[in-house]
Amino acid sequence: MGKFPVRNLLIGIAVVALIFFVIAQNSGRSQGEFKSYSEFKSQVEAGAIVSVRVKDTELQVTPRRGDPFVTRLALPPTSEELDRLSEQGVEVEVASRQQNWNNILFALLPILLMVGFLWYLLRGMRGSSDGAMSFGKSKARLISEENSSTLFADVAGVEEAKDDLTEVVEFLKNPGKFHALGARIPHGVLMVGPPGSGKTHLAKAVAGEAKVPFFSISGSDFVEMFVGVGAARVRDLFDQAKKNAPCIVFIDEIDAVGRRRGVSISGGNDEREQTLNALLVEMDGFESKHDIIIVAATNRPDVLDPALLRPGRFDRQVVVDAPDVKGREAILKIHSRGKPLASTVDFKTVARRTPGFVGADLENLLNEAALVTARANRKEITMEDLDEAADRVVMGPERRSRVISVKEKRITAYHEAGHALAANLLPYADPVHKITIVPRGRAGGYVMRIAEEDRIYASRNMLLDTIAVALAGRVAEEIIFQDVTTGAQNDFQQATNIARRMVTSWGMSENLGKIALSSSSESYLGEVEGSRSYSEETARLVDAEVKAIIDSQYQRVLELVQERREELEHIVTVLLDRETLHAEEFAKLMRGEDLPAFENEEVVSETAKATSESEKEPVRETKPKDPSLPPGMMPKPG
Repeated sequence: MGKFPVRNLLIGIAVVALIFFVIAQNSGRSQGEFKSYSEFKSQVEAGAIVSVRVKDTELQVTPRRGDPFVTRLALPPTSEELDRLSEQGVEVEVASRQQNWNNILFALLPILLMVGFLWYLLRGMRGSSDGAMSFGKSKARLISEENSSTLFADVAGVEEAKDDLTEVVEFLKNPGKFHALGARIPHGVLMVGPPGSGKTHLAKAVAGEAKVPFFSISGSDFVEMFVGVGAARVRDLFDQAKKNAPCIVFIDEIDAVGRRRGVSISGGNDEREQTLNALLVEMDGFESKHDIIIVAATNRPDVLDPALLRPGRFDRQVVVDAPDVKGREAILKIHSRGKPLASTVDFKTVARRTPGFVGADLENLLNEAALVTARANRKEITMEDLDEAADRVVMGPERRSRVISVKEKRITAYHEAGHALAANLLPYADPVHKITIVPRGRAGGYVMRIAEEDRIYASRNMLLDTIAVALAGRVAEEIIFQDVTTGAQNDFQQATNIARRMVTSWGMSENLGKIALSSSSESYLGEVEGSRSYSEETARLVDAEVKAIIDSQYQRVLELVQERREELEHIVTVLLDRETLHAEEFAKLMRGEDLPAFENEEVVSETAKATSESEKEPVRETKPKDPSLPPGMMPKPG
């Protein structure tokens, strides 16, 4: 039973006791007015008294006429006095000793309740004082070496980071080897990388390999609204670490406390800066010689204070970046432990179609695949399940329950076929992996394109082809229907973003020259816009140059699709029949080979009917229910 129910029970008992006490007091309360003993004695001698109830020193008198009254004696009456009253014709009743004890207990009950209430208040005050005394205590969680079971073998895709941390592990295992040579191990190791790349997991692996105590705390656990609490917690953390040295102190999301000083909105020295000052002194101050290694993780190394990154503090930075193809394959193998896989599962193929995925994404992909398999009541995870899970992670679940008219389905088919045809014909575009007109997530259909290999750089020709492929969906709509829809919303955003960065960031504009006009900074959490550092005239030139790139690629892909309209129609016919085309099927279609029969007579007949009607009158798009759900969307290139 929790604290809250026990407290309610105690309150209920006290209320019931008070009710019984009030009832008892009312039942035993003397009735009538108070009269002196001499007046009572005179009435007894006159024979005007019927009965007397003796209750300790109180006499409850019932007269023959009038209302009852009460009189009191200095001492309880003796037996001789009671006998004398009986001889005078008065009925005498003496209250029992048990009733007297009950009265005493009921009289003591309020005192006991008051004492209990005061004890409860004092206990609460003592607890609050203990809490106040422990307010400056560190909230770090100690994970002993026996409970740290994560090893380097459980981490994949960050081989360079593991190599950098191997030296740290060796120092923790055998610090005397380094001290004998006068070597100083780095006091702090800062791991930087995108969210989900495995920074925390790698820190646990370091502790598991070294078999040393591991203190884990978040940067936000230091900062409080009360002045001095954060600094006190920093000092307490290092005091605990010194008692367990050699050990590792892991500070996750250190940017919460390690941000650059002097940029406070209030302009003063706030609590966060005091906490940072305490951390700087403990890491490398007058008394900083200890075998404690600080491992920290952050997604924002660009906002950290320079004093935190100087040699002697966090003097080693380990980049934990998104894994490449081999790293993704290794991560998939690690996370697939304990999952029944079919013999046809090929992690190389799955790794190729998941560019940009980090460890958390891949673990989520395998979990989604297991859920898909469970829904289908199968015992093994197949490649189809992994493919469906990848689509769910990137685009969302299929929305087959959404009712789509044949007209809108044809618009979506031509839109996606335009993307696919352009991607197949343009030399620098990524190859098509999958085409579908089945609504998924916020998209009515999409074309998935996957690069043949991971890239570090993108060439100008590749960027122009990417823009052209993004515009090909709108081009196909314009050629076939002589009308356009809202389906190209995301395509235009993607194309415009690439074109603007070509002009402002990558120096790929002939008119503006090889200069960088963008003052924005990029971090692992996305691009941060800065202030504009060029004139209005230059801004107009930038807009004109971006428009020129978009218009030239639109005209280029328009001519290309017009020349290959027969191929476009062929893709649409097959796509309306099958709804989804995979890479092998699309490649056969482009080579002119026949695909296996796929019967869908209802779709074919409705499509033929709609085609005959469209020859008489161009298809006009009806107003969509939600413009934020375009009929087609192509994911950003990997």
